[in-house]
Amino acid sequence: MSLPKILVETASPVTTIIINRPQAKNALDNEAAHALASALKAFEADPNAQVAVLTGAGGAFCAGADLKELGAGTDYFPWAGSDEGPLRAPLSKPVIAAIEGHACAGGLGVALFCDIRMVDDTATFGVFSRRWGVPMSDGTTVRLPRIVGQGHALDMLLTGRAVGADEAIAIGLATRKVARGTTRVEAEKLARQIAGFPTIAMTSDRQSAYESFDRDQASAIRREMELSLTARRQESRKGAARFAKGEGRHGKFERQ
Repeated sequence: MSLPKILVETASPVTTIIINRPQAKNALDNEAAHALASALKAFEADPNAQVAVLTGAGGAFCAGADLKELGAGTDYFPWAGSDEGPLRAPLSKPVIAAIEGHACAGGLGVALFCDIRMVDDTATFGVFSRRWGVPMSDGTTVRLPRIVGQGHALDMLLTGRAVGADEAIAIGLATRKVARGTTRVEAEKLARQIAGFPTIAMTSDRQSAYESFDRDQASAIRREMELSLTARRQESRKGAARFAKGEGRHGKFERQ
């Protein structure tokens, strides 16, 4: 009996989603892509799940779409440009990518969908599908320039070259670098830390950051104010009272 192509492990408040096709460097065939969409949707709907970690099994993150399936005549559906796609739009809760090995072609798109990208020195990014004439339909051409800037994005999109962990850190493609083989452990640790913050303020600030790309500065600032209102009413006074009592000294914080 074959193992599921997407594994989900929960340790409230953290959900870890694992792409489980190591024999294919975790390339997503259509079945796996739909299963990933279902796993993300279930995380989104779970009131006890606050932060997700997305990773791959067997030392690779994701090698993109399964070209063997495509070469056999089965077309793949757009992961970002279709309503059932796993990468259609940011979730309402944070997702951290724990990346080892290849995050290439559509796998780069999966990484870009996440809020934070944690890597070790084996991580490799690239639009490797350039050589096969397979276009991006996973949000890469939209999200990559917003993260690394138009110049770096076009360099990657046009050349299809490999970008290693250190360069990824330098251009802002990767967020943090950790010891080899520890990306999942460190990502889950970071996820628990983020989950420990007051939730409303954290998620409203995140939402404002995403929405600002589609607005001019003045309307983006107005939207920031609108999104902040609930947190100001429900969390800010409690947090300020805790601070006044002495919490947070020397950079030490306890769970809310």
